[in-house]
Amino acid sequence: MKKVAILIIALLVTLRPVFGATTIDLDAATIADINAAFAAGTLTAEELVQRCLARIRSYDREGPSLHAVLAINPRAIETARALDAERKAKGPRSALHGIPVVLKDNYNTADLPTTGGSVLLEGSIPPADAFLVKKLRDAGAIILAKLNMSEFAMPPAQSSLGGPILNPHDLKRSPAGSSGGTGAAIAAAYAPLGMGTDTGGSIRGPATANGIVGLKPTHGLISRSGIIPLSLTFDTGGPMARSVSDVAVALGAMTGVDPADAATKKSDGKFSTDYTKDLKADALKGARIGVARDFLGADPDVDWVIEASLDAMRKSGATIVDIRFPKWLLDSKLEFYNAIRMPEFAAQIKDYLATIGPDYPKTIEDLIDRSNRFTAPRADGARPNPARWAWFRRDASSGSLEDYRYTSVRDYGLPLVRAAVDGIFAAEKLDAIVYPTSPRRPALLTAPPETAPASPTASATNIANLTGFPDLIVPAGFTGDNLPVGISFFGAAFSEPKLLSLGYSFEQATHARRRPVHAPALEGEAISVPQ
Repeated sequence: MKKVAILIIALLVTLRPVFGATTIDLDAATIADINAAFAAGTLTAEELVQRCLARIRSYDREGPSLHAVLAINPRAIETARALDAERKAKGPRSALHGIPVVLKDNYNTADLPTTGGSVLLEGSIPPADAFLVKKLRDAGAIILAKLNMSEFAMPPAQSSLGGPILNPHDLKRSPAGSSGGTGAAIAAAYAPLGMGTDTGGSIRGPATANGIVGLKPTHGLISRSGIIPLSLTFDTGGPMARSVSDVAVALGAMTGVDPADAATKKSDGKFSTDYTKDLKADALKGARIGVARDFLGADPDVDWVIEASLDAMRKSGATIVDIRFPKWLLDSKLEFYNAIRMPEFAAQIKDYLATIGPDYPKTIEDLIDRSNRFTAPRADGARPNPARWAWFRRDASSGSLEDYRYTSVRDYGLPLVRAAVDGIFAAEKLDAIVYPTSPRRPALLTAPPETAPASPTASATNIANLTGFPDLIVPAGFTGDNLPVGISFFGAAFSEPKLLSLGYSFEQATHARRRPVHAPALEGEAISVPQ
């Protein structure tokens, strides 16, 4: 009997951390939940990495084959094990200690290839981590994988190296681009946190298409050094996750002035290292929210979700005000965007290519030449990407950075847009402007490419890039055919604390996010979290 009693006591000691706990599905667990499980001893970073890798095997390499992942870090488990030992010896470095992170493949990683999704940069190992990647590693995050993307961050949502990315909510639909791999990976719970980049909507389109949270920060809030550029006037990195609180955790770990990125000087004295402290479930109470009616009317299901979202905000105590952008802005925003984006890529990609190995292209003309010689698929799945590669020629012929077509928009057009949008916020005393991130449900992968010019009111996303202002996307609901719809909370420069709090309040009022049907829970992957 004495031996039995000793065994029972030993068993109780072993199970003690589980008592008073609740079980949470891996895809529903926030970073705060994961840290609580780490602290209680019911989960280790190594176990979490193993569960994430199991999901990648099940849904990216097998099953629906989402094609969201280009490369897995072979040292991820080893790194997790070392971080577990460090936690025991010294405690956690930050809230990201032991958290797996997946990166769009335009973020430099000194230990993994950085290709921009392109066979033209296949195998390229950059000389150092991007500034944000170093920040994440220093915080204790584990770089788990590099992700497929729209090649060189331009449509369609596929690359010559990784092929087309599939939407885990509907395999016939696009995950949107250019951070489509990050959007699909986070929706499918390959990791709690992912990083995308945004030049004209490339975080926000995939956030809404995949039913997750994404943030395009204020231009200059976080560094772009070590990220393959598309157009530095507009480019920014940003976090993507399944909850607003996780986006807030990630953002605080990445802010700070980077001497290698002059744009970050704008954030001096304005950035925070803890955006979670601003999250309030009742933040919508008393808030004044503008709704951009210019971007409704394209899809009745999307419109219904947005109207239901506005009703939820009113019930939470917000005042909703209809607003309209000036017609001249709606008519010119795409022209302004292209006048900057196209010549900047041609010039700035040359600067990036100079930093990598001698065997790779060094100019946009080299990219054109090498793409012209890659005209048939390879046995390993690499293939031509004509829709993207055709843009090389357009960009190369778009003029220089001294051309009046570029300088006039840079020096006069963009300040005009910022002044007009700032004026709307001030005149209507708005805390944020909301709009459907995408006015239509995710496109079919088989849809023919657009041949006519886009409607000037097709999307509001590039207004945030023209101004440099922040835009937070939160899941809002679903269409009748079960496709996710996101709502944007667009704010004035450096208003991230307010936007995150408003988005968090909306998220807590609606709980609209759902697990993708093509990425169900795996047996034994749930985590036990103390109550």
